[in-house]
Amino acid sequence: MKNLRYLIVTPGLILSASVLASPATSIEARLDALEQRLQQAEQHAAQAEARAITAEQRAQRLEQHTTETTQQTVKVAQPMTSLENNASPASKLKLNNFGDLKLYGDVEFNLDSASRSGQLTSLKTNENKNWKPGDKERWNINGRILIGLDGYRRNQNGDFAGFSVQPLADVTGKMNLDDAAFFFGNEKNWQAKIGRFEAYDMFPLNQDTFIQYSGNTANDLYADGFGYIYMMKEGRGRSNSGGNLMLSKYSGNWYFELNTLFKDGTSLFQDKTYHGHTLNNNKNVAYLRPVAAWKKDQFSAAIAMESNVVNNAYGYQNAQGQWIDQSKRNGYGMTLSWNGLVTNPDNGIVANLNTAYLDASGEQNFTAGINVTWHRFELGYIYAHNNIKEFNTDNITAYINHPFNEPGKYDIRTIHMSYLIPDIMDMQNFNLYLGAYVSMLEADANNKIANSDNDQRYGARARFKYLF
Repeated sequence: MKNLRYLIVTPGLILSASVLASPATSIEARLDALEQRLQQAEQHAAQAEARAITAEQRAQRLEQHTTETTQQTVKVAQPMTSLENNASPASKLKLNNFGDLKLYGDVEFNLDSASRSGQLTSLKTNENKNWKPGDKERWNINGRILIGLDGYRRNQNGDFAGFSVQPLADVTGKMNLDDAAFFFGNEKNWQAKIGRFEAYDMFPLNQDTFIQYSGNTANDLYADGFGYIYMMKEGRGRSNSGGNLMLSKYSGNWYFELNTLFKDGTSLFQDKTYHGHTLNNNKNVAYLRPVAAWKKDQFSAAIAMESNVVNNAYGYQNAQGQWIDQSKRNGYGMTLSWNGLVTNPDNGIVANLNTAYLDASGEQNFTAGINVTWHRFELGYIYAHNNIKEFNTDNITAYINHPFNEPGKYDIRTIHMSYLIPDIMDMQNFNLYLGAYVSMLEADANNKIANSDNDQRYGARARFKYLF
């Protein structure tokens, strides 16, 4: 402010000096004029200083107001930016970084042609049917699309946890589920798994094949009065009426597994009918299925058993009102495998030898099978022997020449084959499987209510399979 005052006073002094220098003016008058001008200059300087202070205060208030406005603008802009980022179509999926997620799919569509019902009958349930449960060949298009999501989390010490879910969209318009499981453990050491899944395969059929008869699914395995091929699948899993709990352990070349399946035991039988009796379910069954497998290089071997450990789980009331337990089912199996593709991917041979034996209420079944794959061509043979000791014919319209004859013993022989055409239209993982089978049932010659001639079933399939 002092500098401003000097700038204002100095011109006045200069003018005053010029006046003093004039000879026409007296010295006293000049001094008075100089004093007046000096006072005026001081007043102007004071006024200028006041105006400067006022201007500085206004500038400070304006700067403060600008700062506050900027802060408010930033606060408003932040949620708007977040909203824009969330709504932006170019935003990326952000994971929690806890583990790995895998999204994949499996498309499978079939063109099928099969004879009659697809099952092998051991009973003549109607005189006019000539031993056939159905007299029409079946042409069918079926399939599904699977979308899988797997999650996996691993620590540095090898501990892990994860899950797998695989919903299915069926061509019939229904939604189904393949696997839905949670698991945890230590890599190449041990694992616990719970949910819906399949345990160790004790009757591998090698390359994708097409075989339709009683005994090839996890539910409705046994169709009463039809041929039955036992494959160690009753306690394996993927049941529509229960879930699995499995513990497994690796030890060098050995692998051990104990699967426990809890479910409604009557779901094993179509229409809940077994040996001519309608079953009543008292309580759920519990299948224990231990497996011990050994593998080294191309060769592997496994033995297993499966058994329902719950007594009186299901059965029926006889004519005297007594409860008859039908829930006894003990199975035993062994499989030997050779996988030459491990050392020779182009010219290796894959072969399986499978055996299985079932000791159940009122019957015993034995099955043996062998299959070989070479250069994408698979050929297999399955032999099954059924020995049914008990069967009630009161509730069926059976043609019986001799009242003391029962369904008894019969054999089923099946030949199956398939051929893989890979990479259709030069597209990786787009394959075509061509499969066919023929099955023949041969009954004991003394069995009057079973077919005395060969009861044949056959079918063919073209399966398109695409993995992505």
